[in-house]
Amino acid sequence: MRKLVFLFAGVLFLGCTSMPLIKNQNAGNALGTTYSIIYIAEEELDYQKEIDSVFQVLNQSLSTYQPTSDISKINLGDSTIVVDHMFQDVFKTSTRVYKASNGYFDPTVGVLANAWGFGPGNQLELDSLKVDSLLVYVGWDKVRLNADGTISKAHKAIRFDFNAVAKGYAIDRLGAMLDTKGIENYLVEVGGEVLTKGINTISAKQWTVGIDDPQVTSGRQLKRIVSLEDKALASSGNYRKFRIDPETGEKYVHTIDPKTGYTKNSNVLATSVVANTCAEADAYATAFMAMDLEDSKNLLDAQDELEAYIIFLNENGETKEFMTSGFEKLMKQ
Repeated sequence: MRKLVFLFAGVLFLGCTSMPLIKNQNAGNALGTTYSIIYIAEEELDYQKEIDSVFQVLNQSLSTYQPTSDISKINLGDSTIVVDHMFQDVFKTSTRVYKASNGYFDPTVGVLANAWGFGPGNQLELDSLKVDSLLVYVGWDKVRLNADGTISKAHKAIRFDFNAVAKGYAIDRLGAMLDTKGIENYLVEVGGEVLTKGINTISAKQWTVGIDDPQVTSGRQLKRIVSLEDKALASSGNYRKFRIDPETGEKYVHTIDPKTGYTKNSNVLATSVVANTCAEADAYATAFMAMDLEDSKNLLDAQDELEAYIIFLNENGETKEFMTSGFEKLMKQ
């Protein structure tokens, strides 16, 4: 009996003893921005090579700034390229968001992004006739992913621009890499967009993420802080990415309305979306910048898996906020 008691006590002692948790972190520059990846484990780990590999293969597939990438070759008219699963994933996600947003999310705006000075191509002097002529080459219904993995375009001049979804997708791929390593608690951040899994087990709390105030012009100030677990968050806004015409002083924002062809200075200042994947959060945050606020609200009512926070100006120029009930529950007071 004494031996059994000692054995039981020993098992109990071992069961209550756990390895110390270690916060592993990799940070650097990629995709034209910065990244920070935190993953918690019971040992020191360094997945820098794997992280670099994810960025490398993604750039080879989807970067419009690399002339040898698949997307660059397709943009130049090569119809023989068989795209990889990453390009296909982004294409399919884009199709879903295009349909849900009534066409306001449209990655064929590449020719317009170039013309307005927000892409790798040449900026043009634009007037209404020129914009109308470029709209001929815009429209997700003019492109197709074929069964053999090739891409068909109604016009050779159509240009894909996946910048509004590819960064979020890259974050998802980094998360998938960590999943294969057996990491159960992590936060992946690239350019302010994040994907979380589990919790911060060192602090025994959910991961917390800050959302920038779009009306702070110098430095950064947080507007809201939210807690996330097994969710992604992406934000979009015109407060950082814009250009000023040096001659006229006119401001051009990077949000392009695919229906009119013009950059859109709307009353929506910034959007943040929480979704199951960062690719979807990224795409919808972009769509909501181009959509009217009421249309965005209607879309959110129809999409149970999305939560959103939208900062806008009312008819009196006053700053207002809209958030879904699910997003409100994520906020830290």
